[in-house]
Amino acid sequence: MKQDLIPKLHEMEIGTAETLPLYTFPLIEQCGMAKHAFTTRLGGVSKGIFSTLNLSFSRGDERSAVEENYRRLARALGVDYGSFVLSDQTHTTNVIRVGKADVGNGILREQKYRDVDGMITNEEGVTLVTFHADCVPLFFADPVHRAIGLSHSGWRGTAGRIGQATLEAMRREFGTNPKDVVCAIGPSICKNCYEVGADVANVFEREFSAYKKDVLEEKGGGKYQLDLWRANEIVLLEAGVPSFRISVTTVCTCCNPGLLFSHRASMGKRGNLAAILALA
Repeated sequence: MKQDLIPKLHEMEIGTAETLPLYTFPLIEQCGMAKHAFTTRLGGVSKGIFSTLNLSFSRGDERSAVEENYRRLARALGVDYGSFVLSDQTHTTNVIRVGKADVGNGILREQKYRDVDGMITNEEGVTLVTFHADCVPLFFADPVHRAIGLSHSGWRGTAGRIGQATLEAMRREFGTNPKDVVCAIGPSICKNCYEVGADVANVFEREFSAYKKDVLEEKGGGKYQLDLWRANEIVLLEAGVPSFRISVTTVCTCCNPGLLFSHRASMGKRGNLAAILALA
């Protein structure tokens, strides 16, 4: 795979002799219009099962620790702490437009919306945040209209084609043409780690019937290995994004529990990683 299509791990400076390890995608960096990252579990102040860079306020971690983790993330990315806009994920395909009026939502003040797994914006000073611990982060950058989108795609969101829903929302709000968009499929659970039952497999057999062999591998006994990376790539391709504008991760959350939070590897005892995207 071309090196500009896979994520890179960088040590981002956050202070004197302090760094924060973050994944970035060269393909998005080359656009020159967006700041972005996918976090690891390292470099924060949270303790115990949340050690150390937990970015979720809803999993039982101390609020002061999570707030400090966001301050560190803001310094690493060069964004304002008050610019974050947090999603409210419930495995939907709901995508909303956010802007300056929404900054601080979910971090400085209570969430004012519910059931949101994707966000789009064309306003500077707005930093989109979605949460992950095996589910797929999807990054979207439209350099023609200077618009961005960020979505959370678990198996339900993938089957529901939230990637397509995000592109449609960007077209509706900003005039985005998928052929101009750069996309990244971020660190998440790989096919080898993601065993599912027949109920989930049946959904993908129906929704991806022409690509069954691409996304599912039958293991016997009613068990299958599901490839969310490939399924999301198919969604983006069918929505009109050219293949050379799609960057697909090679990093599995479940394979790397010391570096990344994984719901499956930790049996649910964990914090949350975050995908972050803002106009530069």
